[in-house]
Amino acid sequence: MSRLQWHELPAHIRAEVEGVLGGPVVEAVSQPGGYSPGSADRVVTADGRRAFVKAASPAVNVDTPHIHRREAAITARLSAAVPAPALLGAVDDGEWIALVLEDVEGRHPSTPWQPLELDAVLDALQQVADVRLPADVPVIDVAEALAGDADAWRSIDLDTLPLLPGGLDRWVRENIDGLVDAAARGALDARGDRLVHYDTRADNLLVRPDGAVVLVDWPWGARGAGWFDALSLLINVRYYDPAADVERLIAQHPVYDGMPAEAASNVLAGFAGMFLSSSLQPDPPRMPTLRRFQRDQAVVTLEWLRRRWHA
Repeated sequence: MSRLQWHELPAHIRAEVEGVLGGPVVEAVSQPGGYSPGSADRVVTADGRRAFVKAASPAVNVDTPHIHRREAAITARLSAAVPAPALLGAVDDGEWIALVLEDVEGRHPSTPWQPLELDAVLDALQQVADVRLPADVPVIDVAEALAGDADAWRSIDLDTLPLLPGGLDRWVRENIDGLVDAAARGALDARGDRLVHYDTRADNLLVRPDGAVVLVDWPWGARGAGWFDALSLLINVRYYDPAADVERLIAQHPVYDGMPAEAASNVLAGFAGMFLSSSLQPDPPRMPTLRRFQRDQAVVTLEWLRRRWHA
């Protein structure tokens, strides 16, 4: 992924961001993580005020401005009970969109995941899961977000499916009907009335010096089951450590209370279809590593799902 730098943003966008912050930016440090092709900078103004600024236009990537606008609308209405950065302001000229967010002092969790940090993240996800959504938060239902997962499976040409580790390509062909059915059920299983981040990975989490956890990047915020984020996080845990005992975590942490085993498998089937079908598409502009990342996530999810189905 190739990021824009702060100095590459149009002068009028930089000036309006400085207006939000109340002074000129004298330092900008680009942040290399994540999968957005726009800019992402931690900035400091002349009077020492800090913020995190990310910006994009359709020329950078046709989808990113829409994603940033969604994030601005959602973040502006999040409850103070949600461990998320505050939105300080947004600059939008109809082409360029820049979000000005609270700068969180912290770092991404260590990977492979460490037990204490993983517990802290699960505790933070429990805090999010405790939030009942007010009506004015502009999120979609998880069922709507997952509705296309069964179709994602159907879109895959099984005759040209690339080889996958451990014979997973053969397993997919042998179980395609079950995968399609499970993905369709998963969209319904994940319904609920709780706030869902929907994109819980290490690069969307920050650990403060005191150990508290903050969830960043909220464009996919949704309404659904309280366990949804904690389940999807475990895909990331297994991505970095395929031997991680994620089933033990499910059995022990209260964020998973009330999560039916079959519902979890159904949601995983949906994720696997989405990851695999996306990985077979051409590379999007300025994001040359995305398809490989999606393929690797598909492999991790399919391996876990195969183990669950045949346990």
